Parts: sequence; C-alpha cells; structure tokens
Amino acid sequence: MTETTGSTATPERGRPEEEPSELPSRRDRKRAAKKDRKGVFARLALFYRQIIAELRKVVWPTRNDLVTYTTVVIVFVVVIMAIVSGLDWSFAKLSFLVFG
Repeated sequence: MTETTGSTATPERGRPEEEPSELPSRRDRKRAAKKDRKGVFARLALFYRQIIAELRKVVWPTRNDLVTYTTVVIVFVVVIMAIVSGLDWSFAKLSFLVFG
C-alpha cells in the first residue's frame, strides 16, 4: 500500500515536479496577469452574456403552475396569520387576567 501525507490536489510545498529556480517570480506573474486582463467594457459584456446564458437554462413555470404556487403561498400566510392572531389574543386575555 502506498503512503500519502497530503492531498494530491493541493501539495504541501508548491509543485514537487518543478525545481524552485524554474518558478516565475511574483513580479513576472503580476505582469502576466495584467497583460491577460481585459478592459472594463469587455468584462461587462462577458458578464451580461453569461447572465443571459444562465437565464436561458432556467425552467420557467407555466401559468397554471404560477397560479397554484401563488394560491398555496397566500393560503399558508393566511393560516399562519390566524394562528399568530389567536395566540396574541390568548396571551393578551391571559395577561389581563393575571395582572388585572
């Protein structure tokens, strides 16, 4: 059986297959990142294209589904309001009886 001391996805000390002298310096990595970076308008355009692509994946409810969901929500809210109102009225009467 092989013995491992860490995850293969995230090695503990850098990349073990490369020598430390072969790694790019921090300044070189910053330059490469800055060079690859797109402008503000290109990033905004990409963002909006991605939003539209995600919205096309959405399964939108039909009109009947929407009416059903709305009815269920309204009935649920009315029932919870009735429960809370009844509890509030009960506690008010109880406190009036206790404290006069």
